[in-house]
Amino acid sequence: MRKPDTSAYTTFGDITARLDEIIGQVRDKDTSLERSLDLFDEAIALGSKAVDLVDTTEFSPEEEAQLKAAAAAGVDSTEPPSDDAEDEVATQKQEA
Repeated sequence: MRKPDTSAYTTFGDITARLDEIIGQVRDKDTSLERSLDLFDEAIALGSKAVDLVDTTEFSPEEEAQLKAAAAAGVDSTEPPSDDAEDEVATQKQEA
């Protein structure tokens, strides 16, 4: 078995978009088990590439400060803030 070619995916956004496509294909009941396993192998390769991208990324001091602040606040800093983010945090605090 050869490793899937991930060279076309050069940014984290490209990788996550392809992973979203893979999820949709695997969830499709018409996708065969063999195709699902091939997609799984591709997803693993893409995940490894994403980890490599993150590991080699150099952040500016401002970005590092934002990441540390987000981690301290328990916010997922990989997602851009949405309009619903404040509502979601408030709901989580009320449930706790």
